[in-house]
Amino acid sequence: MSSTDSGFPRRTLLAGGLSAAGAWWLGSGCRRTPSITGSFAGPDMSRGHQLLDGAPPTAGPERDVPVAILGGGIAGLSAAWRLARAGFHDFELHELESRIGGTSVSGSNAISAYPWGAHYLPVPVREQRAVCELLEELGLLQGFDARGRALIPETALVRAPQSRLFYMGSWSEGLYCIDGASREDLVQWERFEQRMREFAERRDEQGRPWFALPLARCSPDARALELDRISFAQWLAGEGFDSPRLLWMAEYACRDDYGCSHRETSAWAGIFYFASREASSGASDSEFLTWPEGNAFLAEALARHAQGRIRTGALIRRIEPRDGIVRVESSAGALRCEQAICALPRFVLQRVLDGLEAERGRFRYSPWVTANLSLSGTPASRGASLAWDNVLHESESLGYVVATHQSDRTDPRSVWTWYRPLVQSDVAATRQALLRSRWEDWRDEVMRDLSRAHPDLDRHVQQIDVWRWAHAMVRPEPGFRTDPVRQVAAQPRGRLYFAHTDLSGLSLFEEAQWQGVRAAESVLSARGIPFESWSGI
Repeated sequence: MSSTDSGFPRRTLLAGGLSAAGAWWLGSGCRRTPSITGSFAGPDMSRGHQLLDGAPPTAGPERDVPVAILGGGIAGLSAAWRLARAGFHDFELHELESRIGGTSVSGSNAISAYPWGAHYLPVPVREQRAVCELLEELGLLQGFDARGRALIPETALVRAPQSRLFYMGSWSEGLYCIDGASREDLVQWERFEQRMREFAERRDEQGRPWFALPLARCSPDARALELDRISFAQWLAGEGFDSPRLLWMAEYACRDDYGCSHRETSAWAGIFYFASREASSGASDSEFLTWPEGNAFLAEALARHAQGRIRTGALIRRIEPRDGIVRVESSAGALRCEQAICALPRFVLQRVLDGLEAERGRFRYSPWVTANLSLSGTPASRGASLAWDNVLHESESLGYVVATHQSDRTDPRSVWTWYRPLVQSDVAATRQALLRSRWEDWRDEVMRDLSRAHPDLDRHVQQIDVWRWAHAMVRPEPGFRTDPVRQVAAQPRGRLYFAHTDLSGLSLFEEAQWQGVRAAESVLSARGIPFESWSGI
């Protein structure tokens, strides 16, 4: 592999007026496909950028709102859900965008619903109380097996084939390609899996696991936290792992969940990816719940408990916890709150809440691009048949998932969701280049990337829509989990409580939900409302 940040050969197409440093992710020799229609979807960038340019004045007189929830991603929606499930409904939820869900938003067309971001949920264990409560509410929890793993209806689980890998010109089942592997490759892969099983079983003297979701269940054992001080790449090298196939898998895992290369992911987070799945499933091949619209299915279920109390298009201009209240200035009105739950990402919060100077530069975010391809039929494939998750080995992308995979329909049309993390180190320059890029650049890049595995792809693709995630997820770089600044960031300010996956470094549904539930239960406690804890506080 080269020395580029992604671990793949650098490309330097100068497209859309971008500099060489800012456009390396776009491939050379792109297939030109002007007949394919599409556009940029995604958030209204101008709304959020009003904080940079000078936000408009707050509209209307100040109103008394007992509890305000700021941010309508999974954490904010989970806070609203928990309050409502405890019988408290006197709250408002303010969300900047025109729709709720954060990175779990979805779209739809005449073919199918499809995800724009998060698209699956691993089968939980009993200890993930909030997740299990939600699944039970949705009729998707049928009890637990002897190991405490949730029993889920087959109709909600990913159907076979679950995944396949395009490698050396052909598709093979699974994400680790056995075909052509050397004896040393297989020995190292078996040893790696054994090490992950050992980590999954590791407990401290109080019986707390080293790796678990939510992270509040994880042991603070110093030996575990030592893994946060080095990168995953350094840990692999120290363990003698140098098999190219294994290193590819490590790189894929870090790009998949964190938007980082394995050189910039902490060893704790890199091991967590594998060990937490092993701990939940008892096998390296975990089972997942999924829906055509991805995790928007879960976001919408949470949002039903806040109907009539959600205000979209609401820009938060200022948050002031003082004198036993929390004052919030929003474009939807000024609020005087007895308590508030802030479920905003830290890069936004740093602009609207005083006293966060120590956080500058401590929360770094990976940009992503997601594209949805509308197809008239299924392109040709060599090797294993079309799966739900389809990964290309020699690609900067993560491949694509198939929105119609769970369907019994005979309609040959489908929607594929293509994912591309932009993992280079200079995230600020990458973000600016991304925002200057053209839709045509991404249309051609998607076609270039996937046409290697599907030579007749252009005969089937009718439309490609693209979503640019400028701040898709926080990066769990070495030192982040043990950073005192991060730990302080989670502490309430008077009657202002915080809830976001930025506080943990893992942008996962289970963690976002726990953050929201924990903050809501803090509010319930402060208000003297009885409840049975789902967060363990």
